[in-house]
Amino acid sequence: MPKIVFLPHQDLCPEGAVLDAECGESILEVALRNGIDVEHACEMSCACTTCHCIVREGFDSLAESTEEEDDMLDKAWGLEPESRLGCQARVAKEDLVVEIPRYTINHAREH
Repeated sequence: MPKIVFLPHQDLCPEGAVLDAECGESILEVALRNGIDVEHACEMSCACTTCHCIVREGFDSLAESTEEEDDMLDKAWGLEPESRLGCQARVAKEDLVVEIPRYTINHAREH
């Protein structure tokens, strides 16, 4: 079973976390299931960038991003070459190390 290491994030998981993931599960689904409240303003429909994350290790194990995801990522704050939308990046067989950026471009948080 692959694992996702979430690097420490000041607000969402100050200590960081090492979480079990199922193959095919999105990075966002793993985070939410384990109490890491990553923003996801579009309810995981690839219509915003609030679940933007940076895959520090294991990036090449992920399926390639779609054109739709790439278009959304172009609008993300702090975009890097290993950036993905957490709702779209699905875990494969390799472990991942993921960083949740400090900021998102979200004008209205619903919770």
